[in-house]
Amino acid sequence: MARRRSKRRRQVKSFVQCVRQFLTSEVFKQAHQARHSKRRSPRWQVQPLVFVLLTMTWTLGDSTPERFETARAFYVACHASRKRPGKTASGFQAALSKLPVQVLRSVATAVRRQLLAQLGDRLTTAGWRVFGCDGSRIECPRTAELERRLGQAGKDQSAPTAWVTALVHLRSGLLWAWQTGKGTASEQAHLLKLLSSLPPRSLVVTDAAYQGYELAQEILAAGASFLVRVSSKMWLYTENDQALTDFREGEVYYWPQQRQQRREPPLRLRLICVRSPKCKHEVWLLTDVLDSKRLSVAMAGQFYRWRWENEGLFRTYKRTVNKVKLVSRTVRLVHRELEGSLLAVQLMLAQAALKLHPSSSMWDEPVVASPRQVLLEIRREIRAAAPTRRPAFTQRLAQAQRERRQRTSDKAIRDWPRRKPHKPPGPPQLHTLTDEQKALRDQLLKAA
Repeated sequence: MARRRSKRRRQVKSFVQCVRQFLTSEVFKQAHQARHSKRRSPRWQVQPLVFVLLTMTWTLGDSTPERFETARAFYVACHASRKRPGKTASGFQAALSKLPVQVLRSVATAVRRQLLAQLGDRLTTAGWRVFGCDGSRIECPRTAELERRLGQAGKDQSAPTAWVTALVHLRSGLLWAWQTGKGTASEQAHLLKLLSSLPPRSLVVTDAAYQGYELAQEILAAGASFLVRVSSKMWLYTENDQALTDFREGEVYYWPQQRQQRREPPLRLRLICVRSPKCKHEVWLLTDVLDSKRLSVAMAGQFYRWRWENEGLFRTYKRTVNKVKLVSRTVRLVHRELEGSLLAVQLMLAQAALKLHPSSSMWDEPVVASPRQVLLEIRREIRAAAPTRRPAFTQRLAQAQRERRQRTSDKAIRDWPRRKPHKPPGPPQLHTLTDEQKALRDQLLKAA
């Protein structure tokens, strides 16, 4: 009985212990080696810097200093025996801007290895590890540096944006890997860089934006398979004449004219038409899996319906975690905020997937966690573990004073686009009373 009780106690894990399942000491050791810091004992080590950056994504707050105060208090409460980091938000941002982005990317790579080791067969569905790929723009503040470096990606006079391309495990909704860039970045080029992060037996499911001869070749060369939706822009060749009205599935050849002129061989692929009474339009899918036993028509339709987990991920990132607009005002901090916030979303979803996603070879509808509910539980743990020690309320009231510094610049430094220019009120106009006005005035005053 004592052994059973001790085993049960070890199985009960807190939020910090769940995070340490993925952010192990080996992960921070690799991150510290990637930093190449010249100072022996900087004020902000890699571990508190990453930990506070992740916690600032999970916590609530109207400003960066408010979220930093909560995140730092949580770190100190969880690591009481360690050296305490800096106390100011400005010092944290200065240390974060000096941290190489490669450190955060090495942490993400190490966490991905932990995910593969922890989840294991839970990532496999009917012999496939199904991943979806999609991208989205994230708006940035209108600072002079960001407008100059990032530029405009949408309409004229639009705000500077960053582009995020994400690989999502479709059955569990888990964020697997990502690639960031300017708002004008190519999501196909991002997918080419993300192919090295795919585990064996991966199936990449995408929409029509990822159709292309070169991209299909690169996916096959990386040892993965693809299931991509095609449009009328793609020309495919068949052996015999076939009517599209009765077409269900069959082998086709993808051979663009430029590739024919260069005398490059065609790609032998399989075209699948998914017809459902629930959908208004037919969905045409192209895959390199020629065997229908490995990937049937019904299975392909189900996998493509799961592709909406990509859209759900960006909704979680923008709305649930409140990253519809970044807060960093420099290019260096924008890159680090993106990497840190995406890593925080990955760890948040990984903890839920580890508890709720069972191992199954079936491709039916899975049980997926609610990111909102998971985030609320994380915030409860942060509030409970990080008690704030504050002075008396009257003492804090005495310090609640307005800023009295002397202003050295104008309040409105720049003219923002898509905004009417502000015109200050002019002086009043003075006129002289006429004789008729004076007579009327005297008459009214006498009557009063």
